[in-house]
Amino acid sequence: MLSSERCHRRLLFGQTVAFVVVTVFVVGNLCAWQENVRPKLYVSLADEEYLRFQGNESMIDYFKLVLRDATSNSLLVGARNIVYNLSIYDLSEQTRLVWYSSEDDIKMCVMKGKDEDLCQNYIRVLALPTPGTLLGCGTNAFRPMCRMYGINGNSYSIESEKPGQAVCPYDPAHNSTAVFVDNELYSGTVADFSGLDPIIYREPLQTEQYDSLSLNAPNFVGSFTQGDFVYFFFRETAVEFINCGKAVVSRVARVCKWDKGGPHRYKNRWTTYLKSRLNCSMPGDFPFYFDEIQSTSSLVEGRYGNGNSKLIYSVFSTSTNAIAGSAICAFSLQDIADTFEGNFKEQSGLNSNWLPVNPSKVPDPRPGSCHNDSRTLPDLTLNFKKTHSLMDENVPTFFGSPILTRVSTVYRFTAIAVDPQIKTPGGKTYDVIFVGTDHGKIIKTVNAESADSNKKVTSVVIEEIDALPTSEPVRSLEIVRTMQYDTPKDGSYDDGKLIIVTDTTVIAIKLHRCSSEKITSCSECVALQDPYCAWDKIAGKCRSHGAPRWSEENYFYQSVATGDHAACPSGKMPKDGNAEKQGYRGDIDYDPQRPSKDQPGNDMISIMQDKSGYDDKGPQITPDLINAQYTVETLVMAVLAGAIFALLVGFITGYFCGRRCHKDEDDNLPYPDTEYEYFEQRQNVNRIQTEPKLLPQVEEVTYAEPVLLPQPSSQNKMQHSPKNTLRKPMGHHHGVNSETLFQFQPDGYSARDNYRGRDNFGTLRSHQGDNYRRGDGFSTTRSVKKVYL
Repeated sequence: MLSSERCHRRLLFGQTVAFVVVTVFVVGNLCAWQENVRPKLYVSLADEEYLRFQGNESMIDYFKLVLRDATSNSLLVGARNIVYNLSIYDLSEQTRLVWYSSEDDIKMCVMKGKDEDLCQNYIRVLALPTPGTLLGCGTNAFRPMCRMYGINGNSYSIESEKPGQAVCPYDPAHNSTAVFVDNELYSGTVADFSGLDPIIYREPLQTEQYDSLSLNAPNFVGSFTQGDFVYFFFRETAVEFINCGKAVVSRVARVCKWDKGGPHRYKNRWTTYLKSRLNCSMPGDFPFYFDEIQSTSSLVEGRYGNGNSKLIYSVFSTSTNAIAGSAICAFSLQDIADTFEGNFKEQSGLNSNWLPVNPSKVPDPRPGSCHNDSRTLPDLTLNFKKTHSLMDENVPTFFGSPILTRVSTVYRFTAIAVDPQIKTPGGKTYDVIFVGTDHGKIIKTVNAESADSNKKVTSVVIEEIDALPTSEPVRSLEIVRTMQYDTPKDGSYDDGKLIIVTDTTVIAIKLHRCSSEKITSCSECVALQDPYCAWDKIAGKCRSHGAPRWSEENYFYQSVATGDHAACPSGKMPKDGNAEKQGYRGDIDYDPQRPSKDQPGNDMISIMQDKSGYDDKGPQITPDLINAQYTVETLVMAVLAGAIFALLVGFITGYFCGRRCHKDEDDNLPYPDTEYEYFEQRQNVNRIQTEPKLLPQVEEVTYAEPVLLPQPSSQNKMQHSPKNTLRKPMGHHHGVNSETLFQFQPDGYSARDNYRGRDNFGTLRSHQGDNYRRGDGFSTTRSVKKVYL
């Protein structure tokens, strides 16, 4: 009983220590994270500052795809049963392509148990194979179909139709991707009604069917082509961690455009399919991973530091039941290619760890490489590739760490678009990144170190834009222009538009707010650290990219790296009391509440530029919660402190209650056996004496004390042999030979007691008091009475 209590106390103490250690670890790592960077501008757009296409007002369109048609300066937007053709200038509808599922397909879909709203035709693949033709694929009531249309001005005519299995998903909610390359359509989707057969497909080639080593429940988020390969980005359940529990990781896979399949049973299988893990994590001895990729940008080529690179930007998030975090990471195409040329990964046994394959065991020609004719590859190479499609090395983050991280309980990143290599006065170039969230926000950010180094990150959040009237998830982002920056037209410059797509609406906004009336000084303009903006010293105003003589530093002041310029006066808070008028928000007076759309002054721009407490090397730090008064760090600390306090109080209370309860149990415990009672009371005598009762009480305890039997004489050895200790039949004779190890004499007992007294297997407890004695003068037990006061 006492040992059980001690074990219980030690367990509680161990749990408390473990909880405190974990708390310190979490808080320490939270402090080591990149803190949430406050936006330089908080923008709430007025109605006249954005273009909007509502679509079908009677039902939700579920917009998702946006395709730029450069020949007609229009946008093709895939929706439910319709492809909208919108003007790139004002988002007005020019024409529409209507494509409804047949009644038979809808009835069959409903009979299979699907909701009628899902049994529609959701357009999920759009491509322009040649000028004047359009390829579209839709879910078609869970019976995918593809059509080729001819385009004549603003009208569409069907030229051909074929099933869209393995090209378009069955379920409109399923994540899929497709890219049209060299007159061939490459797709990543599912190939069956249940969604359990993932596939990367180009007719007639496909990945292995129902093979978790190839694809394990993937969610495809993007694809593109470069050189001889087509790349796919997706997240999936990791087979290499299956022995340690279920985990989701992000992947990049590639196939060769010249792949023709293999011989024999590999004739309709990819011979070049390989995949690697994308590593988007906070660096350190114990990295924190953002495992779930959500979206990718198009391929960006530019100069970073002292060299040129081709980058793909992606947004990642943690799982929904983990710490709410999001990140932006960039990956070099060269780093991706290097992992595919590195070691393969394998599991030698069912319960073995996944380890790199010895290079000497890799067959020649190397699996996964492009060949002139893959149909001539030997079986050794094809068999190896089938079981070794996973590479050992991860693709590292290009700049060494994420470009931006967010810890927020309000939103996560969902979509990304990049405006590449925006040239600033002085010739430096920066990639401007736009990120959409599932709360309807648009975050505009830049890595201020990218022009000078490819190993460092300084995160600058230029704007946080509240562009949507409701908090809808952003499904897609696209940057469009009708002309180049340096090409004037009637004295104006087209700075481009950011297209924002949600389920219910399509919105177009400007890429910057350099010319805002609230930016009135050189220091304010430079402090934005926006590659689109610079201070025009001749005109005395903040101008945007594309202005005449933009590249000349003598006419324009800007410093994206520091946010400060020697030619500009100090950017401290003005002392004339007009800070609110000019749009300033100090650290203390910063009001995170959004203004109402119905209130005047909707064009609210808050310039976070209080130099008191402001680090010239980077942006200010601020909480990102919009509807809260405390930072995430403060909330975490408060919750952890409360949890520790509650745990300690519970431990102390349980400790004292446990002592009291165990004491009462020891005082009143009914002992079933006097032998245990005897030893237990000898152990507890000190505790009983040190805890006297409030009133004197007399307690009499009777217990049986064992007494050893005398050694038999040499002449009686046969009588006490093991054979004579066996149980004897009941009888009335009491001779020497009838005695057993434990025997009770009648001594005047009743017949019932007599029977019990003759039981050779009775308990050790005495039932006959002190009157019982054996014939030889020794008893097996004796009754002892003790009185406790």
